[in-house]
Amino acid sequence: MTNSHNLSALKEWDAQCQLLTTGRLSLLLRKGGIMETHDGFEVEHRQFLLYPTFLHQNAAELQPDYQPLLRPDPAPGQIVLPALAEVAAVQKVESLEAALRLEPLQALTAGAIERRFYYRNRPWIHALLLRVRPLSAPLTLTETPDLLGCVSWVPLGEMKVETGEAVVTENELQARRQELERLLRA
Repeated sequence: MTNSHNLSALKEWDAQCQLLTTGRLSLLLRKGGIMETHDGFEVEHRQFLLYPTFLHQNAAELQPDYQPLLRPDPAPGQIVLPALAEVAAVQKVESLEAALRLEPLQALTAGAIERRFYYRNRPWIHALLLRVRPLSAPLTLTETPDLLGCVSWVPLGEMKVETGEAVVTENELQARRQELERLLRA
């Protein structure tokens, strides 16, 4: 499938990008990258490229099963974007208890979830369920100053990307969505 869009990339830990791109997980818990609108909250971009970052990856905040995915940057000076993600569902979670129930569905430890939940003294977090399609060929960009820094989103401009099939079937993604909703209601 070929998409030509004005695309942005979402910076996320490399280990998380690996989990999303292989379909092991479909859920990200995020504090940044969400806009508050008069209709509630909205992900700034409904479709975006995954931008694996190695900065700030923290083994202590990654569940033990996923720690073997931590690695040094394989291509210093370059950014390798592996996949296109589409937001299938987004939930604002305003209860720490509910956020912690999501631990099995994503890669962060309970302590990391709690830290993100209370970040900047604003007690909430967003749960993003993503449909991920690997790029037919990873997109490699040269690292430039405008791509660096502690920001969630990196605007890339008009781009044409070719993707393969989603790494998780629609039925499996819907099952993951139902489990997300069940845990948030529990």
